[in-house]
Amino acid sequence: MATETISPVLINQRPFDSKSSIISSHHSTFITKNPNDSTIVAVDNIEIPTVDYAVLFSDDLDKRSKALEHIDKVCEDFGFFYLVNHGVSDSMFEGVFKGISEFFNPTEIEDRKQYEKKHPTDRIRWGLRSSPGENREYLKVIAHPKYHCPTKPAGFSEAMEEYFKRLRVIVHGLGKAVSKAMGFEECYIEKAFKLDSGFDMSAMNLYPPNFRSKGSIGVPNHTDPGFFVSLIQDVNGGLQILSHNGEWINVNMPPNAIFINIGDHLEILTNGKYKSHVHRVVVDNNEVKRISVATLHGPSLDSFVCPAPEFVDEYHPPAYRGMTYKQSLEANGGDEIDVQSSIEQIRIE
Repeated sequence: MATETISPVLINQRPFDSKSSIISSHHSTFITKNPNDSTIVAVDNIEIPTVDYAVLFSDDLDKRSKALEHIDKVCEDFGFFYLVNHGVSDSMFEGVFKGISEFFNPTEIEDRKQYEKKHPTDRIRWGLRSSPGENREYLKVIAHPKYHCPTKPAGFSEAMEEYFKRLRVIVHGLGKAVSKAMGFEECYIEKAFKLDSGFDMSAMNLYPPNFRSKGSIGVPNHTDPGFFVSLIQDVNGGLQILSHNGEWINVNMPPNAIFINIGDHLEILTNGKYKSHVHRVVVDNNEVKRISVATLHGPSLDSFVCPAPEFVDEYHPPAYRGMTYKQSLEANGGDEIDVQSSIEQIRIE
């Protein structure tokens, strides 16, 4: 079995060329930790599905039908995928990463401390973690239904607002596509989650070596609440996701792609048909600083989410307790902007 050290690779921000294919795939690697050293051991290559967003709404009915069938299978068999041809331009990506990089200027850390946690109702929160279990500097903001963001540096808030607006269009589109893929009217998920007033939180993360880490983990194992989680990053590598087979997969994103992961509340709504997946971030091989933007797209805070009747029968009893999205975010002692998963408390054993 070969051993390799996985180093970050700068992502070349250029449009994804899907050519004539409707659905393509991008190679990633199953990985496990060798208990005797800190290197990454390649176990097996797999293909994480890539979904062409534009084809989900193609005027070609045959292509659209195949794309909808595929996204249903991808959500059920994987629970995560790369999204391409989504309408986020190169310049929008560049503006986002430039603004975040300038916000995390290491010489201005004292200015950022004004956003340290003061109250559970904070809508902007900054933090710095350097411990064996977590190593990152982060900025969390509420992106929707009311947008919040620091006003400095110049242009940062505007760049993020433009990006979040585009994400809202994408998430509404995915809601329609997944609803139709499951055989329902296209507004099924939109109604169930009240997406128009959905609660979206975004975490902008800076991983070492901008500061010295005290361990190999950037963010520990977790799932995320909500409908979908979208992630972009300026440097490839670091993100790992746990497969159905219990193997860690190293996520190697195609250029200009958005990584989409199913959230806990889509798992709850579908009574386990679709499942959210445990993921983490490793930093032990970082050679350059890495920025990521993870946005949790949730139901409205007052949406009562439980297994939908369409997914419950005598062979599939309800596997989760129902509660409002706000209640679920606070179920394990957290607050809204923490958006911690509580699916273990919600699951019925």
